[in-house]
Amino acid sequence: MKSIIFICLGNICRSSLAEGVAKARVKELGLKIQIDSAGLSTYHNGEAPCEISQNLAKKHGIDITHQISQHVSEFDLGSYDLVVAMDESNKVELEKMGIKNLKKMGDFGFDGKDVADLYYEPHKTDEVWQIVNEGMKRILI
Repeated sequence: MKSIIFICLGNICRSSLAEGVAKARVKELGLKIQIDSAGLSTYHNGEAPCEISQNLAKKHGIDITHQISQHVSEFDLGSYDLVVAMDESNKVELEKMGIKNLKKMGDFGFDGKDVADLYYEPHKTDEVWQIVNEGMKRILI
């Protein structure tokens, strides 16, 4: 695998966290994989990840403060080896766009479970971390 992009709604919580975790794991493993993230909406374009995601990443030794939210239109999604949606609604939207190389983060060991949106459910940080962190290990095997 040469490239992965993580997609959520605004690219300030879940997909930015997944990008940070993936980049950290790729570096640890000495792999050469392009890692990106993007949002389906433009609500937060140009913003840094939300404070909840920044703190969650920091708690686990990962710095995502430098990341900036980007819209999916800035990427050629079809060129990625793997496009990872954070929840079912994201996946449905990406399918409508014709994306074929698509999985949900929850497909990697969590029976397709959605990754909770920390913007609306900040109390689910432990669950989000578990799905993203464990899912990333399975993606990178």
